[in-house]
Amino acid sequence: MKKIFILLSILSLAAGVMPTAMADPAADLKKFQDYFKKRFPTVPFDEFSNGMYALPGLESYRDQWMLYNEFPPYELGLSLGKKAWETPFKNGKTFASCFKNGGKNIAQGYPYWDGTTNKVRTAEMDLNDCLKRNGESPYADLDKDLEARVRFAQLVAYFYSMSAGQRLKIDVSSPGAVKAYEDGKKFWWQRRGQLNFACANCHMDLAGKNLGGNQPLSAALGHTTAWPAQRLEWGRLETIHFRYITCNQQIRAKPMKHGSDIYNNLQFYETYMSSGLPLTAPAMRN
Repeated sequence: MKKIFILLSILSLAAGVMPTAMADPAADLKKFQDYFKKRFPTVPFDEFSNGMYALPGLESYRDQWMLYNEFPPYELGLSLGKKAWETPFKNGKTFASCFKNGGKNIAQGYPYWDGTTNKVRTAEMDLNDCLKRNGESPYADLDKDLEARVRFAQLVAYFYSMSAGQRLKIDVSSPGAVKAYEDGKKFWWQRRGQLNFACANCHMDLAGKNLGGNQPLSAALGHTTAWPAQRLEWGRLETIHFRYITCNQQIRAKPMKHGSDIYNNLQFYETYMSSGLPLTAPAMRN
């Protein structure tokens, strides 16, 4: 704990807060990605999709990760997600009927701005809407119902797996999309909680370093490409919003609800910042 507060004091003086100017997504993207390219010049761009395992000095972690991936621990969860995707609804249709191209090679465009509802739409939202349109019960109470959340994460993982290798391409061209992007950006750079940390403090300032002697932190570039993911300490697939919740808890900040607008907008911003990287979800993480 002492090491955490020493690092906190240093970071309070050093960096971590972006000027609150109007968003210019294209300019932000270039600065964001250039930061990591200059900081880790030996890491090929696509490798950032592999999280901390791509970073120099973490070769022992990468070796262990490669061994785990010979028999990925998330395979059972992924197979259960595939089963849920293919199981017919009471009306005989399946999830594939709700998505362009049967759901294949489209996840690289998620999350997206929907001008009809004036909201960011995530894959979770569209999957739940598919259930409702076909007379089925949606996944609900994801903050309280662990079993439901894990089953949902398995389904979302299979949805993303059908787009593995596709490069992220998020559209932020409309005014509404820019506003949602700006809200997500503000949350990303804003300090919060008893530790007074922003997302950027951990995943930019401390990328590849240990915080408090635990384990190295991943770089922000490529963070969203792997989710849903299975962390060793969880032993199950989880959504990226659950990761946001646990991150907020770790810095002693009150977490938002799973599927809240602010987490949707944060995911929108984060995913845009990883534009051009290939999807690797589902993945295994420390």
